[in-house]
Amino acid sequence: MLEPLYTSDELKAAEAGHDVPTLMERAGRAVAEEALQSFPDTRRFALFAGGGANGGDGRIAARILKEEHGLEQVEDSPDLVIDALLGTGMRGAPRDDVAATIDRINASGAPVLAVDIPSGVNASTGEVEGAAVDADVTVTMHGRKVGLVVGPGRFHAGDVMVVDIGLESHETAHALVTRDILDRIPRRRDPVNKYTAGSVLVVGGARGTTGAAALTARAAFRADAGYVAIAAPADALPTLETLVLEAVKRPLADAAAAAERASALALGPGLGRNEKPLVRKLLAETELPAVVDADGLHELEPFERAAATVLTPHSGELGRLIDEESTWVDAHRLEALARAVERFRCVVLLKGADTLIGAPDAGAWVVGDNVPSLATAGTGDVLTGVIAAFLANGMDAREAAAAGALVHRLAAARGPKRGLIASDVVEALPSCLAPS
Repeated sequence: MLEPLYTSDELKAAEAGHDVPTLMERAGRAVAEEALQSFPDTRRFALFAGGGANGGDGRIAARILKEEHGLEQVEDSPDLVIDALLGTGMRGAPRDDVAATIDRINASGAPVLAVDIPSGVNASTGEVEGAAVDADVTVTMHGRKVGLVVGPGRFHAGDVMVVDIGLESHETAHALVTRDILDRIPRRRDPVNKYTAGSVLVVGGARGTTGAAALTARAAFRADAGYVAIAAPADALPTLETLVLEAVKRPLADAAAAAERASALALGPGLGRNEKPLVRKLLAETELPAVVDADGLHELEPFERAAATVLTPHSGELGRLIDEESTWVDAHRLEALARAVERFRCVVLLKGADTLIGAPDAGAWVVGDNVPSLATAGTGDVLTGVIAAFLANGMDAREAAAAGALVHRLAAARGPKRGLIASDVVEALPSCLAPS
């Protein structure tokens, strides 16, 4: 269900007690083999190597490429550049001379293979504080590093190849979510009725944004909820009647009463920013699992509740929750996530190409395999509906968020590569939930 993601210190712990020259020889050979496999037309290569172990791995790779495969090492006009300047222990911005070398690598016009981590990327956080190599391929030793899957570092890594150099697994704080988590999604078992199959109440859908609540409701149905109701402003109900035939519609004033039949809440899609008191009331006065998104997050204050709660902000929304700009959040995603979890003491899903899921007193889970076509209006509302359906069926909040994000991406991947709309994702959901 989870693949370990290593920080620099965790990698050092995994290496403790092993023969360093042996590990370096294995690493260097792995780099050389990947260079030959990924770039088979290479005849001339350039190596940029620092003085540490990362540079040592690069020098071993260069020796193997020259002595065993007859490639020529050059300084100018290479067919391939091997980046072994800075290793996983790098912190902060590179020195000016190293930054100049990184700029030279990026301007070379040749494909770049990075050793373990692209130089300039913080392996433990994914942060990039100065110049950073733009790699086409990264060969990383033993396990993925956090900085290879968390932005902005992930955008410098290219294709990541993990190679075994003979280390044992080691406990890590952070992890990458794998498809095995789909096995944790509850399946319907007899006896069952529409309420015991999961009952979701969507609270939102003001006029002009009825589509948001409709997408959430349809996604909840397609994620196998048995009953979905929408509580919306009275003047929006006629429109919602035409958008979601299967859902029960209730005026917003009846939301608290409608919650009595629900087993999970989806608060915020198209709700409007004038309904903060209703969001606070439902969070405070119900014991239902809840996912809070969009307008439900507007000026949200910390709350105390025993029931499972998932917040699903994008970087702008999370920035407002912790009083930071969205650009700061994008540059410090793990730290921003941790601050939000600490402030609200619940599960927080930070949307993005690297969707991050945090929980109190726990490390981050990362959902990879980004689908760029998901960057279209309404797909966030679909994700809200999927998570709500999973919560309604009794799934643990962190697992529901992670499974929801993964299913969301799988469904998008089944749609058109260009011109994807949120409804395409909704319609693909059932096939992604079917047992393999």
